[in-house]
Amino acid sequence: MTMKQKFGLGCALLGAVGFAGAADAADQITFVSQGGAYQQAQTVAILDPTAKKLGITINQDSIPDAWPAIKTQVGSGRPIWDVVDTPTGNCLRGGEQGLIEKLDFSKIPNGAAMPEAYRSPYSISYEFYSSVLSYSQKTFPKDAPNSWADFWDVKKFPGRRALRNHPFATLEAALMADGVAPDKLYPLDVDRAFKKLEEIKPHITVWWTSGAQSAQLLNDGEVDMEMAWNGRVSAVAKEGAKVAFTYNQGVLQSTSLCILKGAPNLDTALKFLNEAVDPVHQANLPLHIDYGPGNPKAFETNVIKSERAAQLPSEPANAAKQALMSYAWWSSPAGEAAEKRWASFMQK
Repeated sequence: MTMKQKFGLGCALLGAVGFAGAADAADQITFVSQGGAYQQAQTVAILDPTAKKLGITINQDSIPDAWPAIKTQVGSGRPIWDVVDTPTGNCLRGGEQGLIEKLDFSKIPNGAAMPEAYRSPYSISYEFYSSVLSYSQKTFPKDAPNSWADFWDVKKFPGRRALRNHPFATLEAALMADGVAPDKLYPLDVDRAFKKLEEIKPHITVWWTSGAQSAQLLNDGEVDMEMAWNGRVSAVAKEGAKVAFTYNQGVLQSTSLCILKGAPNLDTALKFLNEAVDPVHQANLPLHIDYGPGNPKAFETNVIKSERAAQLPSEPANAAKQALMSYAWWSSPAGEAAEKRWASFMQK
């Protein structure tokens, strides 16, 4: 399937968001996200209201991994996308490689008002999710595991375990299991993390490779505890599975918005970024999907009720219990080396 065909399918499923009316053809952008229920939720919560408020047309495309296309489009000198919702690390390395525009925050006041840790010269946090310790309530009806030290304690908490087959968040969990405080993780002590992982490796039943697989492991009772993404655990719990998770020592992760270098509609893209992280628009997102808003001011609106806020990873009290992933570290040479080392660790 060609990119053009994918784009056509995306529009058929999600609809191009158009409120431009008689506006000039330049008053449009092409926005790219990851598809599925997530992009549908964005459309209702953020894209539709933004298009209407700005009087622009938002064309949509969707692709699970935008990074190869970013490199191809910018390398060709004729990018067709404007704004991409992608893992934050892609925005950072894209900026370093000249593939992503440096943002003028004087034109993005909503972004400028966000915490420094939630933005970079090339990106603005758009939504948050967490890698959390999840567990079977059938196995642990009380005295459930509540920390990564508990996950590593196979005597006190016997059972089948699963971890993600990827170093992101897994190295952080290993270091927290070894006593490192969530706010003292970076720069990661990679040797110490892999040493701690060697301890638990014989007790890992499954190294999962997708969110769907992690959810199925919990839903089918194939594991008693695992690292999983909070939204996946919530989804199977809503379907009746006796599972739960803790935000304690979670790893708070984000996707971000960034603009391709040479984007055809740069000025409109900057206006879009500002509206997309508007507190009210951001507050609408968790009404439709189990992700936390990227802008913490969303929790100061009256849109997210207190009991719903308590379920979200970026809610201030929940965020305070977690480690905020440093994408700057992961996109550095040390982080890239840790990713390569992971493959060797798994092959042993």
